[in-house]
Amino acid sequence: MDTSYPREDYLPAPAHKREPSRTVLVSPPTRDHLIWSLFNTVYMNFCCLGFVALAFSVKARDRKVAGDVEAARRFSSKAKCYNALATAGSVVLPLLLAALVITGVIHLSKLAQESVGFFTYQFSPSDEDK
Repeated sequence: MDTSYPREDYLPAPAHKREPSRTVLVSPPTRDHLIWSLFNTVYMNFCCLGFVALAFSVKARDRKVAGDVEAARRFSSKAKCYNALATAGSVVLPLLLAALVITGVIHLSKLAQESVGFFTYQFSPSDEDK
C-alpha cells in the first residue's frame, strides 16, 4: 500500500494538456407564468381569463419539459397576455365600480341638500289665514 502524499492520480492535469473551453450559447429559460396563472384562477378569475391563462401555462411547461422551446415561448407569451388581462380586469373594474359609487353618493348628497329647502318651506303668516 502506497501512503505517499500527494498522490499522482489526484493532481490536476498540467495546463498544456487541458482542452480549450468551448462556449455554448444557451437560450434563456422560458417562463411559464404558472404561479401567476394559479393566483388569477383562484383569486381574480375575471371572465374565466385565469383558467385560460392556466391552460396556456401548463402547455408552456409541458412543451418546455419536452424540449420544444419555440412552442413553449408561444404558449408562455399567450399565458402572459391572458394573465395581464385577468389582472387588469380584476383590478380596474372594482376601482371603476368604487369610483361610480362614490360619485353617485356625492351626487345624491347634493340633491338631498337642495331638496331640504323644498321640504322646509315656511308659509308666511298671511298665507296660513287664507
